[in-house]
Amino acid sequence: METSTANASLLTGAMKRNLFTLTCCQAIGQAGNVMMLSVTALAVITFFPMRELATLPTTMQHVGVMVGVFPASALMMRLGRSIGFRVGSLFGMAGATCCALGLLYANFVLMCVGGLLLGYAVANLQLYRFAAVELVPFTWRAKAISWVTTGGVAAGILGPILARTTFDALLPLYLGTYVSMIVIHVVVFFLMGFVKFPPLHKAEAAEGPARPLWQIARQPRYAAAVVAGVSSWATMMFLMSSSPLAIVGCGLPPTEPPVTIFMHVMGMYAPSFFTGGLITRFGTVRIMALGSLILMAGVIVAMLGVTAWNFRVSLMLNGVGWNFLFIGATTLLTTCYRPAERGKAQALNDFLIFGTTATASFLAGFVQERVGWFVLNEGAIVLVLVSLLAVVWLGLQRRPALAPA
Repeated sequence: METSTANASLLTGAMKRNLFTLTCCQAIGQAGNVMMLSVTALAVITFFPMRELATLPTTMQHVGVMVGVFPASALMMRLGRSIGFRVGSLFGMAGATCCALGLLYANFVLMCVGGLLLGYAVANLQLYRFAAVELVPFTWRAKAISWVTTGGVAAGILGPILARTTFDALLPLYLGTYVSMIVIHVVVFFLMGFVKFPPLHKAEAAEGPARPLWQIARQPRYAAAVVAGVSSWATMMFLMSSSPLAIVGCGLPPTEPPVTIFMHVMGMYAPSFFTGGLITRFGTVRIMALGSLILMAGVIVAMLGVTAWNFRVSLMLNGVGWNFLFIGATTLLTTCYRPAERGKAQALNDFLIFGTTATASFLAGFVQERVGWFVLNEGAIVLVLVSLLAVVWLGLQRRPALAPA
């Protein structure tokens, strides 16, 4: 208890305010992302006849993340986090506008362009977790990542509520949802100005010059973190992006996908209130292994039936397993690079993650329409096993030092 109190005293009032504001940005920005994932496939099939391509705009968003992480990280290394994140919000406004116009004029290509632009905004949202560790002392890294990630709890409530209340606010259906997304990115743009990020130049100079990227990537910790992150994201995206189509295809009402996505997002982010503490107490490897097992449990529930509660519980467990792997892998990754290396090390990780999720998102709609929900879940088993093997392999290595080599 005394140790915990001593550690808590390391966080100043300014640090807490910065973390809180960054968490608010995460909550609002991710709410827009939840809305995009909840309605886009359903919006596409209102005018586009090729249902197996309904998830392509979402896939393009992940392509946008993949190609956007390196320029986003480079911009922040040059101009700072605050400017970089606000540029991301501008891309979010532009992307949501393109999606709205694409739906309004029944232009599938324009919706895909909107998804691509939104990808750059989402790339910035994903970098919030790395920015959080720069606001706190070293020993608070896991908790800072976890705390900022809790913004997804509010996103999981706000996103589905907005999706359900705006999908018929304007015609055609779902146009109001995309208009709401524009407003969301405007709010994030202004909120980000209140986060005070520390200058990193002195820390970078003290730690020495940056190593080549290949030297960073060959570390066992880095490799395991990337593999676990890639497989957990791919599993989550493979099942989540196809679930709205599967739910409606099984005869459930169109109001059910937002409920299921709500359960999923709660599973993704609600554990963040205690995931950082669990990592501190039990270790990163154990929590990541538990995450893999929970992901497998979600797949099993999905294969037991197609009732509303099968979808809800399966996607919720999918979110919890992802949370443990995601926060664990991120915490592990932050021990693998020096301050001067953070841009390229973080960018490579997210490039690989979202290159995989883009593929998973595209294949999800295709597999769902061609062979069905159960076969899709059988494929997810392979992805879960990859994450589990990566974590077990890391656990068999000699325990590394916390500080980067």
